[in-house]
Amino acid sequence: MRTLSRRLFLKVSASAAATLALSKLSTALAWAEGFYREPPWKRKKPYWGFGVDIEKCIGCGRCADACKTENDVPREPFFFRTWVERYAVYKDGQVDVDSPNGGIDGYPALQDPSALAKSFFVPKLCNGCENSPCVQVCPVGATFKTEDGVVLVDKEYCIGCRYCIQACPYGTRYFHPVLKVADKCSMCYHRLKRGLDTACVEVCPTGARLCGDLSDPGSGISKFRENNKVQALKVHMGTEPKLVYKGMDKEVR
Repeated sequence: MRTLSRRLFLKVSASAAATLALSKLSTALAWAEGFYREPPWKRKKPYWGFGVDIEKCIGCGRCADACKTENDVPREPFFFRTWVERYAVYKDGQVDVDSPNGGIDGYPALQDPSALAKSFFVPKLCNGCENSPCVQVCPVGATFKTEDGVVLVDKEYCIGCRYCIQACPYGTRYFHPVLKVADKCSMCYHRLKRGLDTACVEVCPTGARLCGDLSDPGSGISKFRENNKVQALKVHMGTEPKLVYKGMDKEVR
């Protein structure tokens, strides 16, 4: 058996390391190009986006309940298009996250409140990725993005392979136990097309959620993005999410 000399081994290793470094650099440059290019809502009208003000969310769970009612989501506590997580951050650095029944039924009392540094609620839903992993992996085109920027699932085409569920980096998809297809937040597209708010926005008692047309500078969502320091989740993955948060702490994931 032929063996590599030390010099050849080091040469091969260096070449492999250089290739890996170039690959990472290429990924970073691609992400940067996507971040700085003109956003799609400058070219298309309307173009829908979503915002959440974490500082206003009280964890009432009315949004998750309304979503299930509006979109016929199964009532079992592990099927959700949207839900609310509670973050409990302790003085020793420990972070606990819970979301019993998506927040619909409230939350149990926190243990040892004296050790708590802070706690807050974070609504979760489809991030409306401009560069959607779920769209990319669907083998039959059942998951697609509309011309106005909403990612949807065509239940007639979906074959239930669940690739999209695995591909979503935000964990916002589930497999519908009755329809046997993938399901997710549709941003209440059927309501948007009729000029209505999404069900979750409509019932939020504090105005923590808002949805609107990003192509309209005067819309609530455009002003929300312009007038506040907003962040999106996992932007390093190049998904270009159109869901943004105000007041998002580093603990949120």
